[in-house]
Formats: sequence, C-alpha cells, structure tokens
Amino acid sequence: MTQGPTRRTVLLVTGAAALTAGCTEYGDKSSSVSAGSPGQELTTTAEIPVGGGKIFKDEQVVVTQPKEGEFKAFTSICTHQQCPVANVSDGTINCTCHGSKFHITDGSVANPPATQPLAAKKITVTGNSISLA
Repeated sequence: MTQGPTRRTVLLVTGAAALTAGCTEYGDKSSSVSAGSPGQELTTTAEIPVGGGKIFKDEQVVVTQPKEGEFKAFTSICTHQQCPVANVSDGTINCTCHGSKFHITDGSVANPPATQPLAAKKITVTGNSISLA
C-alpha cells in the first residue's frame, strides 16, 4: 500500500508555490518596465522650466533645468521604495509616496526617507530638442 503526501507536505509545497508566484508578479518593478531608448526625443527645451523640470512617465526619466540653458536628467523612480516620482517644484523632484525629495541639480537627496540619489540619465540637447543619449 502506498501512502500519499502528508497534509504538512501539501501545505509546504502550496505555500512555496504561492511565494514563487508572488515574487514573479510583484518582484523588481524596474525589470518589467521598459525605459526610453537611446536617441528617442523626449521634449523641447522650451517645455522644461528654469528651476523646475518635467517627468516622462513612460520613459522613466525626469528632465530638469536648474539654471538657464543647463539641462539634467535622472531616473524618475524613487530610490526609497521604487515609487515613481510625482512632480518637480521649488528646486526638488518629489516623491509623494513617502515624502522623499531630490535636488534638481544633481539628483541628491534633499529630504528623506530616501538615502540614495536618483541615478543620472544621459541626454543630448541639439538645438531646442532634448533626446535620450
């Protein structure tokens, strides 16, 4: 006579399968979302306010203009818990999930809980066109 799996074995296997499925579905969001591609035009220089910036959600990029004619770009995903940043105002890139703020000049942390800066992105400015590099 053969004996089937114990209740404990069934529960362990079912729980492990559920955890594996959960990790696949809710794991690292950055790997499942495609960011913009090199050479892709994002915007024009006129669209980026001096002292502010603009978020490009689909490309996961935020472009800023800290001072007239100087353009910077950073990832638009907060380093605290990977929420997308929500807006740019008063010289900071702001994540409203938990209140983190980043300087528009270099992406460094202006207000925690984030402890790591936003990663810089490469852009090119040709005439009045801003593109991913």
